[in-house]
Amino acid sequence: MPETDHTRKAAGIWLRLRHGLGTKLISLLTVALIVIFAVLAWLTIRLHRRHLEAAALVSAERVSDVITRSTSYYMLRNDREGLYHTMNTMANEPGMEKIRIFDRDGRITYSSASAEMNRVVDKDAEACYACHAHAQPLSKLNRPDRFRVYRANGKRVLAIITPIENQPSCSTAECHAHPADQKILGVVDTHLSLARADAQVAEGTGLMLVYDTVAMLCIALLIAFFIHHFVGEPLKKLRAGTEKLSTGNLGYQIQAPSNDELGDLAQSFNAMSLQLQAANEEIVAWAHTLEDRVAQKTEELRRTHDEVLHVETMASLGKLAAVVAHEINNPLAGILTYAKLLRKWVDRGETSGEKKYEAMQCLDLVASESRRCGELCKNLLSFSRTAPMNVEGTDINSVVERCLLLVHHNLELAAIDSRPELAPGLPRIQCDPTQIEQVLLALVMNALDAMPHGGTLSVRTDLLEDLQQVEIQVLDDGAGIQAEILPTIFEPFVTTKDRSHGTGLGLAVSRSIIERHSGKITVHSEVGKGTTVTITLPLTPAAQLPVVAGALHTCT
Repeated sequence: MPETDHTRKAAGIWLRLRHGLGTKLISLLTVALIVIFAVLAWLTIRLHRRHLEAAALVSAERVSDVITRSTSYYMLRNDREGLYHTMNTMANEPGMEKIRIFDRDGRITYSSASAEMNRVVDKDAEACYACHAHAQPLSKLNRPDRFRVYRANGKRVLAIITPIENQPSCSTAECHAHPADQKILGVVDTHLSLARADAQVAEGTGLMLVYDTVAMLCIALLIAFFIHHFVGEPLKKLRAGTEKLSTGNLGYQIQAPSNDELGDLAQSFNAMSLQLQAANEEIVAWAHTLEDRVAQKTEELRRTHDEVLHVETMASLGKLAAVVAHEINNPLAGILTYAKLLRKWVDRGETSGEKKYEAMQCLDLVASESRRCGELCKNLLSFSRTAPMNVEGTDINSVVERCLLLVHHNLELAAIDSRPELAPGLPRIQCDPTQIEQVLLALVMNALDAMPHGGTLSVRTDLLEDLQQVEIQVLDDGAGIQAEILPTIFEPFVTTKDRSHGTGLGLAVSRSIIERHSGKITVHSEVGKGTTVTITLPLTPAAQLPVVAGALHTCT
């Protein structure tokens, strides 16, 4: 356990460091520093390179001018040997790659690289295009047009051309006189190596990267220190305070770290903590008061509920007694009337001949009405008696099939088409199969009575979406039930049949049985379109409902 706690604590610290506000600020600022220093370093290196290149250009221009002036003496005297000696000497200086002289036709009249002597260069090449783009070579070139940079043997070389202008002393010389209108006699092409300048740029770039890296590290460390000291520590105290509040330590106070926004936040936290403490104390006091009041009101409600329940029970019993008295009074009145009539005939001796046949009919009516009273009392006893339930795992499809088999002959005689639509693979439910079969028989017989001229009877089973309830539907296309009767269809002695064919207790008994199984039964009907009775049963019923209470409830 200690090792596990230590591991969890280390994991929590790592998560706070990884996702903490200080870590995010340090990361963002570090990235910003890297970008800023990278841009500054790039700009500085680029500026440094430009300065070195500009210095190299100035140096190359001076060297080229020195070469041109140094050789002008030998050119005026047409001293080729002295000219070549001077140029070879200069070409051997450190940093010099080669020196060439072109005439106006592009021929190399001299080169420190002897292999290039007397070669003619392409005047349409990029390096010569600036001078020879016009019909006549330009007498003067802009400074950028005189320079070009190329790579040779893996290093950069700067080449500069300097025009050899036609001097008055040259045009009047006897050795090689040139016309006075010829402005340019040729060019001196000087090639200087940029290896040293490139090495200085590389060295400067490396040093600058090192300095920038060290500066970034120092600034990042300072930022981390300041964020940890001025942000991380105050937030840590605030977090500890919120944890104290969450554990119920209301009124906990933290020390304000500074007078900035975090300090204001700490003061707001302290004020909120005190307010929560005061509110909690007030709530606790009110809770005690409410508990006393709730207990008092609960006792009053219990007494009132007992009184209302007693009144409702007595009213239900009175209504039930009135309905039973009304239902039994009619057949008893008939029995009494026929008994008095028979007694009168017996006293008069009128029991033979035609009177005997009438007397037999009267006795049959007395027997029929007596049986009706007996059936009524029997159904009433079944409705009010608590019959034991034999709950077992039941295949509801088998119960439906057995019920349809029992009424198969009745359905054929009534020309009713039976259509069972049973869902396959239904789970077994915990119920009393006999009582469920009794309910289904009552519903099927009601449907049969509603279709005296034939029709279609459908019985469907299905598993509801919650997978915890099974649904059974009995549908017919008979006469239907009037809308004003539907709300009271499950009450005792309510029926749509002739009183000689029904007592009005079938649906009441059916609902009592379904409710004892923790289920639900509903009826939907339209006059002239038929009736649908839906039964919903849970796979496992809850505690059984007391039947007498249910019976009394149905009478209210």
